[in-house]
Amino acid sequence: MSLARIRIAARLLAVAALAALTAGCFQPMYAEHADGTGLRDKLLTVDLPPIDKPNASQEARLGVEIRNALAFKLYGTATGAPPLYKLVIQFTSSRSSLIVDPNTGLPSTENYGIDAQFNLVEIATNKSVMTGTTFSHVSYDIPGSYQRFARARAIRDAEDRACQEIASNIQTRLASYFFTGS
Repeated sequence: MSLARIRIAARLLAVAALAALTAGCFQPMYAEHADGTGLRDKLLTVDLPPIDKPNASQEARLGVEIRNALAFKLYGTATGAPPLYKLVIQFTSSRSSLIVDPNTGLPSTENYGIDAQFNLVEIATNKSVMTGTTFSHVSYDIPGSYQRFARARAIRDAEDRACQEIASNIQTRLASYFFTGS
């Protein structure tokens, strides 16, 4: 065997040995433990109160959308367990024009954003155990100045995508908190 092949074989053997040593350290995040509990059981203990926005407003619809998406991501099709935590969410939304048609002066591409703050409160002590912020900025195209329904639908789709992204970000942060315990 040539010296180059011996070196390659030695490197592969070293990599395999390191992989074997660290194989026991890997733990899937959503796996159940030996006692039958897991991350999913901890996520079921989070209560999601309605987001405080004025009734019948556009932001009230967004609050319901964020809450519903987050409930599905936390609970799936299960019902929540007795709540140990309460998640309080506040958000603001914004819309800005990115590209304006010089002939008509109307926007052809806009950006929609949601900035959210959340606070996980332990119900027993009413103490905040985790706070965080997240954001979502999505862009959408407006097909023309004469297609009003298409513009309204594009705005609504952008709002829904932003709400889904906010819910996903919050769910990931909660999962990380419960998995690490800090």
